Amino acid sequence: MNTPTLDPRVTERRNPRTVDIDLASPLAIVDLINAEDRLVAEAVASQREAIAATITHIERAFRAGRRLFYIGAGTSGRLGVLDASECPPTFGTDPDMVIGLIAGGDRALRTPIEGAEDDPAGGAAEMDAHEIADGDVVVGIAASGTTPYVRGALVRARERGAITALIACSEPPPAMRDAADVCILPIVGPEVLTGSTRLKAGTATKLVCNMLTTGAMIRIGKSYGNLMVDLRATNAKLQDRSERIVIEVTGLPREEARALLVAADGRVKRALVMHALGVDAATADARLAEKGGVIRRVVPNAPPPVSERAS
Repeated sequence: MNTPTLDPRVTERRNPRTVDIDLASPLAIVDLINAEDRLVAEAVASQREAIAATITHIERAFRAGRRLFYIGAGTSGRLGVLDASECPPTFGTDPDMVIGLIAGGDRALRTPIEGAEDDPAGGAAEMDAHEIADGDVVVGIAASGTTPYVRGALVRARERGAITALIACSEPPPAMRDAADVCILPIVGPEVLTGSTRLKAGTATKLVCNMLTTGAMIRIGKSYGNLMVDLRATNAKLQDRSERIVIEVTGLPREEARALLVAADGRVKRALVMHALGVDAATADARLAEKGGVIRRVVPNAPPPVSERAS
């Protein structure tokens, strides 16, 4: 009898530790999944240098006024869209600065579009449609490392002059590797349910995306210490957070902090520089622009130590 050929993709292999999960109690299922999830952080840590190199590329793109794109299919595409959509409220960025693309378009965020991921021309067409150019960074996300749609996008993005990166949780074939300037490969092993890459692979992908945008945003001055100083106060929660950040840094009473934010048109970073230097909004903006938007280069003092004042 011939031995069947096993799929070379680790994301498609059966996990020997969960073969009896269908007989497990709810608590045992939780323990099995949790034990597998514990492997994810170490897999991501093994890619620290590749992640850091990609952050450097993204920082360079942002400072040149260029863009970051995520592109993927299914869960991978949804995770890219999620990370991109969180950047404007978190970092006060323009929605066109970080863009998430998914095979099948926005309808695929909720409804699977069968066959879209198998179309490399579709990925290439997205790069053309968004006029990818020299200075942009395109990050393909493909848990299996083989998605044709992603490969097509990376190949075309590189042809158009972009820096390309790949996030995959299985060793990609040569054609996919060759399309990426940087490969980020947190190999998390077989899933709890065979092939269900929304589990460990999805978690690893989310962690990597978190690092890429957060790291690049920090590098271009979107934080002061560990405080988010470029958030947009688009709701009551974020308005309160903005005021608490100003209070934490300046020691002002809330009413004065609120008035300072009004004078700064709601921009926390601008308000902090205005207060520290005793200048108006235009001067604060000019000083920040001279120093690449990084408060620490404008205001020599570090943020105050962690206190209970803003808790």
